[in-house]
This record gives sequence, C-alpha cells and structure tokens, in this order.
Amino acid sequence: MKYISTRGQAPELTFEEAMLTGLARDGGLYLPAEIPTMSQDEITALAGLPYEEIAFCVMWPYVSGSFAEDEFKAIIARAYEGFGHDARAPLKQLNENHFLLELFHGPTLAFKDFAMQLIGQLFQVALKRRGDRVTIVGATSGDTGSAAIEAFRGLDAVDVFILFPHGRVSEVQRRQMTTPADSNVHALAVDGDFDDCQAAVKDMFNDFDFRDGVKLAGVNSINFARVLAQVVYYFSAAVSLGAPHRNVSFTVPTGNFGDIFAGYIAKRMGLPIDRLVVATNQNDILHRCLSGEGYFKGDTIPSISPSMDIQVSSNFERALYYAYGEDGGAVAQLMDELKNGGFNVSQGAMEALRESFDSGRVSEDETLATIKHTLDHSAELVCPHTAVGIKVAEDHRAADVPMITLATAHPAKFPAAVEKASGMHPPLPSRMSDLYERPERVTRIANDLGAIEDHIKGHIAE
Repeated sequence: MKYISTRGQAPELTFEEAMLTGLARDGGLYLPAEIPTMSQDEITALAGLPYEEIAFCVMWPYVSGSFAEDEFKAIIARAYEGFGHDARAPLKQLNENHFLLELFHGPTLAFKDFAMQLIGQLFQVALKRRGDRVTIVGATSGDTGSAAIEAFRGLDAVDVFILFPHGRVSEVQRRQMTTPADSNVHALAVDGDFDDCQAAVKDMFNDFDFRDGVKLAGVNSINFARVLAQVVYYFSAAVSLGAPHRNVSFTVPTGNFGDIFAGYIAKRMGLPIDRLVVATNQNDILHRCLSGEGYFKGDTIPSISPSMDIQVSSNFERALYYAYGEDGGAVAQLMDELKNGGFNVSQGAMEALRESFDSGRVSEDETLATIKHTLDHSAELVCPHTAVGIKVAEDHRAADVPMITLATAHPAKFPAAVEKASGMHPPLPSRMSDLYERPERVTRIANDLGAIEDHIKGHIAE
C-alpha cells in the first residue's frame, strides 16, 4: 500500500513512512493510493468478534507492507488493554432507532484514545526498529493533546510538545496535559485560539530546516494513522446493528473533520452507511460549507463544547480531494485561497460531498437543553460535544435506518457545563480522582512561530 499527498507534489510513501512524516512536504495530507474494500461476507464475519480482532481485519490491508502480522496484532492488543470497558466501544440505546457509541473508555476519557494509543505503539515499534528519535508536535482544542501525552509519555525515542489555546480548554482537559511528570512531554499554552495553534504546527512542518533539524513528526489528525484507527469503530458499531444486511447512519460532533472522515473511509471500504451527519456548534464553518455557503473562515467563538471551537478543519482537505475527483492541483489551489480567507466549492464537488454528508448546527442553549433532555428521558449523562451530536441526529434521523451518534468524551471532562445543564456534577473515574491535586507543569508562550520553535529546540533531549 502506497500513500499519496492530497496536493499531488510529494513522493509516494509506505504506511510507516507516511505515519512518521505526518504532513507531506508539499503541505498536503497523506491518503492511501487506493482504498481497500471488504466484501459482504467479510463484513458479516466481523459480528461478535472482540474489538481487537475487528481492528486487525479492518486495518491490516493498510499496514501490511510495514508491519508483520503477529507484530501488528500485538500492537493492537497493547493499545487497548488499558481501556475501562471490555467492549472498548459499547453501544447504548437512547430511544427507538437511536444509539450512542461510547468512545470515552480510554485512559483520557475521549475518542482520541482509540487512535492515539495505537499510534503510540506503532511509533514505538517503528522507531526502535530504525534506531531513531523524533520530536512530535501537535495542536489541540482539548482532547488530542492529553491523548498524545498519555500515549507517548516516558518513551525513550520521542519528545512531545503539545500546543493548546490558553484559557480555552476545560480544566480537566488542561490538567490531563499539564500534570504528567515525564520529562519527554511538554504542554505549551499559546496566547491564541486553536486555529493559531494548528497554523503554527503546519508552519513548523513547512519550515524544512526546523523540521529536519528536530526530526519533526505529527500526531494530529493530519496523520492518516489517526484516521485509520477511527475507521474501526464504525465497523464494530454497524455490525452490532445488523450490517452489512442493514444500512446504518452516523452523526458525529466534529470540528476538525477527522472523526467523520474515518466514517467516509469506512463507507468507501464497503460498510453500508446511509448518511454521515456533521454536527457543529456555533463555530459552524463545516455546516455553512455543506449548506452551500462556501468555506470561509470566521472568528472562533469560545463555547461549552471547546474541542469543536475550530474554523479551519484540516481533514476537510481530504474530503475535498475526493470531491474534486482526486485532483491534487485543484486542492492545492483551494488551500492557497484559504490563506486569504476561504473559497467557494464548485457545483460538482458540492454534489459529491452531499452524496455522503449532511450537517446541522446547535446553539449553546440547545446543547444545554439536550444534556438535560437526554438525562431525563434516557438516563444518560452526556458531555456537551455528545449533546451537539444527539440534537443534530434527532433532526436528521430516519424511521427505517438506525442512527448512531458518537459519544466523543466522558461528561466529567466538562463538569461545569454538564452541571449547569443537569444539576449533576459528573465525577471523574476513580483512577483519576486525584487529578485536581496533582501539580501542573506548563509553559505559557506567545503566538509567535519563532518563539515556539526556539522553545522546542531548547527542550528536546540530546
């Protein structure tokens, strides 16, 4: 399996090379040159299997040239052994034909653990084999950072620097990033918003002297390995509800488009997904675009669902690549226009996007009301991001197709909003009960590329 850039000007790489590279040198995002498909019989055979076995069947065609079969099975086993639920991603029924996919049983209580725990193990094996060391830099709107730190903390061959917007993540999210004591992980609170953090990371990858000097690698959802790991739970959930002999739909609360793009890959692989519904908060660039208003950046407005406070959804570039007929030149032109504020999507590309994606926007008041309604009517306490998904799912649910809403985080990660809505203070799991007492270790830094690069160069291990 070879991997190509969405902008068409970077060399083809193996899975391992693409994983360790992160962002392509032409600024694009890596994708498999071909998306493998699974037959109806192969999908049917997944029913009843443990999550780890489903993960192997789904991901193996993408990685087979880079890892041995037994080696990859062992990597998967290590990745998920620390999850707090044996089903890893259990389904719960909310009401008639509406189901909740719980993705928060990992070590940092968010869906990012499914990808990050796996990618941490993949990096460890690949770097040990190469005798190499890398510097991982990532941007986070809340959950990616803590998942990355948890996955890579204490590893000998990796230094990790996570940029997050100062004052714009929940206290639990912040403390999960700032309390690990391992010397190879570093939390940087940037004076800006998430888009500033994400832009700085992309600028570092495009600064080739810096990139090569510190051996930069990325674990944001720009890394296809992240997306690949998330494809798995679409299969596990769908077969639980009767796929491939029954269509299903998914609603995904998303800001960066990575989680729902994984669903698109699952659909391309042959999973019978009827609709993929994008659920956004008031930072609704994706909903506006899918509604035909173009892809134009606005101001990022802080919300009670901060992981979705994003105006530039980096993974949308991958969806555009397919919508524009796999034309790397067209994608590169659009990304150049985005630097000046945004672009309109061609009629043909919009039709291609609408073949798979619907969307909806949820206000702050609607989010709070949905948390309360879900507790009152389904006895489920959900986080604000999940509430955004539930509200949009209810607006788009069809009577004859099961709807699965992705529950992306544990409610205890956002206690203030959850308590405001429900009157209940969601407790942290017992393994994290002392989180508020742990000392924090964080560096506040200006939204300045040179300052960030200098800090990183001064704090990587020799």
